[in-house]
Amino acid sequence: MKTNYLITIVGPTAIGKTALSITLSKHFGCDIISCDSRQFFKEMKIGTAVPSVEELKAAPHYFIQNKSVFENYSVGDFEREALLKLDELFQKNNIQIMVGGSGLYVDAVLRGFDDFPDIEPSVRLKIRNNYDEEGIIYLQNKLQELDPIYYNKISSENPQTLQNPQRMMRFVEVCMGTGKPYSSFLNQKKSTRNFTPIIIGLEANREIMYERINRRVDLMMQDGLLEEVKNLHPNKNLNALQTVGYRELFDYLDGKTNLEFAIEEIKKNTRRFAKRQLTWFKRTEYVKWFDYESDVEEIIDYTIRNLNK
Repeated sequence: MKTNYLITIVGPTAIGKTALSITLSKHFGCDIISCDSRQFFKEMKIGTAVPSVEELKAAPHYFIQNKSVFENYSVGDFEREALLKLDELFQKNNIQIMVGGSGLYVDAVLRGFDDFPDIEPSVRLKIRNNYDEEGIIYLQNKLQELDPIYYNKISSENPQTLQNPQRMMRFVEVCMGTGKPYSSFLNQKKSTRNFTPIIIGLEANREIMYERINRRVDLMMQDGLLEEVKNLHPNKNLNALQTVGYRELFDYLDGKTNLEFAIEEIKKNTRRFAKRQLTWFKRTEYVKWFDYESDVEEIIDYTIRNLNK
């Protein structure tokens, strides 16, 4: 049997992953699975830097604007759907491509997602009601009480998660619904995969990375990001919209800031996001890192050598 290979392109936002994935797709005659969790939603186009019409035509893409912000869509859902799609695509070509900067979603496909028990709906409802009354501080205190190990891990490695209501509610509901710490369900034995990953990372020095991010935000504003956010403003509390580029403009529309400040906040928060992405992927095993300006032939040669091992 032929070995299946999943060429996986990772790295921070605005580094050039989409362009590289299309070049590799053309070279190997294969399709592209997107694992950018912000690009799943069809109502969020400009602020998530969805590939252009020309880019989408240049290579077959999957999981781009295929969901609505009104749908509940988890990393577990994505794992199941992506693996099914890959099984289908490997029937045509034993080489496929996955690209994106959402580390958790990349890990779910490559290594498997931790298995959590079902939680009684009454537990979830109780947590939701307490959150509605007391706010995010309730969730933070509860997680610190029920799973101090995981709370401290988040605090040191990804503090922004402590401000994410959906993620925090999930952590707390697992603790309350099972009587066990959330962290006890992590790092279980993962499922086997029917493919071998070849992981390529793109990077640049910090100044260049930040300059590219700032320029992208300016282009998004020129392309109509504010209008996109205005259309979504009535639904600003939806989980999918709790993300950089949208939260800051919601604050502007609510009269909390002026537009200039909101734009600078988008740039600052996107730079922070990119830094966290790099931290995540630098901890990922078996990534071969290339400078974002590397000759694409060098990347293709590296990939071919690994295909022939």
